[in-house]
Amino acid sequence: MDRAFEAADVEALARFLDAVGAPAAGEPLSVSFVAGGASNEIFSLRRGDAHWVLRKPPRRVPKGRNETMLREYRVLEALKGSDVPHPRAVAVCRDPDVLGACFYVMEHVDGWSPMQLEGGWPAPFDRDQAARRGLAFELVDGIAKLARVDWKAAGLEGFGRPDGFLERQVDRWLAHLQGFAFRELPGLSEAADWLRAHTPERFTPGILHGDYQFANVMFRHGAPARLAAIVDWEMATVGDPLLDLGWVLMAWPDPDERGGSSSMTYVDYQGMPSRAELSERYAEASGLPTDALDYYVVLARFKLAIVLEGGYARFVAGKSDNPKTGQFGDVVLEMSRRAAELARVSPLAPR
Repeated sequence: MDRAFEAADVEALARFLDAVGAPAAGEPLSVSFVAGGASNEIFSLRRGDAHWVLRKPPRRVPKGRNETMLREYRVLEALKGSDVPHPRAVAVCRDPDVLGACFYVMEHVDGWSPMQLEGGWPAPFDRDQAARRGLAFELVDGIAKLARVDWKAAGLEGFGRPDGFLERQVDRWLAHLQGFAFRELPGLSEAADWLRAHTPERFTPGILHGDYQFANVMFRHGAPARLAAIVDWEMATVGDPLLDLGWVLMAWPDPDERGGSSSMTYVDYQGMPSRAELSERYAEASGLPTDALDYYVVLARFKLAIVLEGGYARFVAGKSDNPKTGQFGDVVLEMSRRAAELARVSPLAPR
């Protein structure tokens, strides 16, 4: 049992599961640590034949994180019955006194995560590059399906503010940055000016995952590639779903760019489709236009730089429990620089 879960925590969790009518009441509950991300912790729960996953904030609960837990669970509930691969929502605890923070329980997904990779892609994707291409197309198909969900019918009215979503982005994230800024981020101001001048005039609102990449999906075992679940919904909202495509592509190398070093590269892109192929796939599957894609890639790089700078600032100040946040420093600088670089060469005309 991980040290984050003492005996009293396990007992409290068992009582909660009994109260919500979870299966195997009265049988011993086993809790094991799975992963501790930069902002949340994940635990495997087993009781009888049941196998679940618990997601909660770290022991030092950052401001607003309890509310984020509840938002994540709301999205999972809203996706019930859709064709979007996601873990089934089981129960949510809105009382932070039970485990020290709000948390939720979801079904265990039988699959693998690219974040588990150590020696490269698992078989057969390690050798079969045609199968590996399928992983990329499945990745993009996931957000194409998400963009098609009728978010109002799914109960997400009021979950986000799609009106003026794009117009708010630059000022919102710059204001967020001011709360912890401690160093200059080269290229960020240039990217901000370009984004203000090139904001699309209209878009079709949809559910936005907000941090969509290989790190936040799971695949079924074996070939062909099949997306098992989209996970980690902490940045989800209702806005412009094309930003999810920009998020996928912001560090995606084209074939002639592979083999170089990047602080954002954590998978082997050899044999993967090009950015243009993925953009075309998304447009066909979602029905949304991708002619202003440069805007979304610049916005993704701009936003990620600020989001990760927040974690890095906490690490530098000694306020982070997770040592991974100490690795964000170089990523922030790369994303800020690359946002400005694309803004300089993009053929997009100002509004």
